[in-house]
Amino acid sequence: MLGPSQRLTLGLHALAGTQTITDLAGDFEVSRKFVYQQAATAQSALEETFAAEAADDHVLFQLPVTKAWLRQATLGLVLLCHSSYRGVREFCRDLLDVNMSEGTVHNIVQDAVDKARPYNQQQQLDNVAIAGFDEIFQNRQPVLVGADVASSYCFLLSLEGQRDADTWGLRLLELQERGFAPKATIADFGTAMRAGQKLAMPGVPCRGDVFHALAEVTPVVTYLENRAYDAVAAQHKLEQKKANTKRQGQRTNALGQQARCAQQAEVKAVALADDVALLARWLNYDILAVSGLPYADRCALYDFIVAELKAREPLCPHRIGPVCTLLKNQRNVLLAFAAQLDLDLTALAEEFQVPVDSVRALLDLQALDECQSRRWQKEAGLRQKLGDRFYGLYVRVQVLANQVVRASSVIENLNSRLRPYFFLRRQLGADYLVLLQFFLNHHRFLRSEHPDRVGKSPAQLLTGETHAHWLELLGYKSFSRN
Repeated sequence: MLGPSQRLTLGLHALAGTQTITDLAGDFEVSRKFVYQQAATAQSALEETFAAEAADDHVLFQLPVTKAWLRQATLGLVLLCHSSYRGVREFCRDLLDVNMSEGTVHNIVQDAVDKARPYNQQQQLDNVAIAGFDEIFQNRQPVLVGADVASSYCFLLSLEGQRDADTWGLRLLELQERGFAPKATIADFGTAMRAGQKLAMPGVPCRGDVFHALAEVTPVVTYLENRAYDAVAAQHKLEQKKANTKRQGQRTNALGQQARCAQQAEVKAVALADDVALLARWLNYDILAVSGLPYADRCALYDFIVAELKAREPLCPHRIGPVCTLLKNQRNVLLAFAAQLDLDLTALAEEFQVPVDSVRALLDLQALDECQSRRWQKEAGLRQKLGDRFYGLYVRVQVLANQVVRASSVIENLNSRLRPYFFLRRQLGADYLVLLQFFLNHHRFLRSEHPDRVGKSPAQLLTGETHAHWLELLGYKSFSRN
């Protein structure tokens, strides 16, 4: 009278041993023999299932290998697996028993280039709000790279003979023909790129990459800290040597003089390391941070830090000097994001008809840890002050903070994805970059820190429109198991 699901439950309980056989027989109103039978049936099913999975020669599905499928496999190996042409040839020979020459692989890739080129040239760039630029080199030849910060869509991947201002300006003018008109750009401190943008887009600001600036400051802090540790160790070693000499009844005048000099050097080295580390923390976590600090105050504090570093430059000129020069020359571009943030916060304050200081306080509030009582005390005060406007303004400030762009991280990430492809080829060639640009823009993200990007391509994120698989865009039919 028991149904299949009930017999399954009975067998599983018997195998699990959560109840005795007698109790199970009583609960289901069956004999103990019947319980043993169901347990044996379940055990046999489990063994059969795992035995089938363990069989390496078990046929999972049939794959119709055609010429079209071999072309797809070739493109997949080249673009997905970063394989060289010779690697594709060996794969076909060793796994498929197919003789495919390197020339055939080249022809397949070249055919895909001709199909991919229109997608790169026809894509409109009206939705690019903030663009990132950089240069990457292969065999001493520069490759100009540009991408949309929001979607990571690569709209520029051009192999050039040189990277001067005229070359950059020409490429930017070509992009403007496709609707390229960003509100701002962001890049490192390369002069040619900035000069080229000034020629082609004179009214568009180019922000400085905060990451590159901090990457110059951090090694100096590390170097000074290591030098301070060495000074402490040297002074401690001299003190031990002095103590051992004194115990042996020998004179310690010379060692005492050396120990005093070492102690003075230790004090100076530790003080310098502490001061520079403190200035670097202020620069990173206060001045260059996304906070409610007004732009004028940031500029004043920035100048103060540069002046303090300049005052300590004689103590370590070969390390502190270049950092002072960089920070002094790049102040305006590094703080460009803060100037725009000031305008956005003021606009929000006018929209919600609240003081701008309250909007700045909300931005600072979001940076506090939720586990701190200080955060909730400040939030309670702002809730009481803003009333029913608190929640709407809080959400808008949060969205605004997430949209602030201080670093060209998208470009650095794109360069890290390009490098494995460049590594396989001595000479890139413009055609290869065309196919690579198409693939990077239409290949869907497998994973991301942002859930809304998973399963979408940069082209889809830029336009908001779905598109077919990148292989189908190239004219192939995707294989699916029946």
